[in-house]
Amino acid sequence: MTGTHGPAQRGIGLPAAAITFGRLDGNRHPNVGALLADYDKDSPGPDIVCTGTMIDAKVFLTAAHCTAYLDSIGIERVWVTFAPEYDEDSTSRAGLFAGGYVSHPAYGSGGAKDPHDIAVVLLDKSPGLAPAQLPTAGLLNRLKSGHELRERTFTTVGYGTVRETKKTGPHAFFFDGKRRFVTQSALNLQPSWLLLSMQPSTGDGGTCYGDSGGPHFLGGVNSDLLVSITVTGDAMCRATDKTYRLDTPSARKFLDNFVTLP
Repeated sequence: MTGTHGPAQRGIGLPAAAITFGRLDGNRHPNVGALLADYDKDSPGPDIVCTGTMIDAKVFLTAAHCTAYLDSIGIERVWVTFAPEYDEDSTSRAGLFAGGYVSHPAYGSGGAKDPHDIAVVLLDKSPGLAPAQLPTAGLLNRLKSGHELRERTFTTVGYGTVRETKKTGPHAFFFDGKRRFVTQSALNLQPSWLLLSMQPSTGDGGTCYGDSGGPHFLGGVNSDLLVSITVTGDAMCRATDKTYRLDTPSARKFLDNFVTLP
């Protein structure tokens, strides 16, 4: 969701938080990376801003509120790391992939109905990773109309701060820069949004600050079908993930500029 490093949705503005009640990802999702920028003067290396996923050889998908934040502070060049663990105090650029970002041109308009909260980073060099698969048009609508949506599992991946206890509110968050994953179930489908449960009492985890732009894969932990990205949710990261759909005409029109759509 917006994070703590940048603007305050689930990705920016607070101190970065991440997957709640999840497990270490290791190499399960190698095409999921952390978006980095050198914006914190107290940190010697590039800092984690948000999460994202490769959707083509050199195209990295993330959330527009992440890139808009960087634009607002004058940062144009960014890096992406795909390491399962990233040390923000490292000054080495080894293993980092540089690039420039493109935010949806309509981001900031459309209100809550469709915030156009989608962006890409165009990498200078391909990391050589198999990209995630994008959904066909209206896929989630078809699952809902067929009464299948609530029965499906969604796998979510992200970097940032972590929560492993139901108690103590935000004081339970900690950060270690490791990629984690968690499974979730669907709550509701809206024209631009897929709402996912993150209730630990029902076996779901979720995202939090620092996970913005990260993927929600339709299916179990081995799925690479990317159907929505993290954008926002409740402040305590305990109830609902509000994720931006990728199967809508609006999202597909933007993505069509950079990748071949299914």
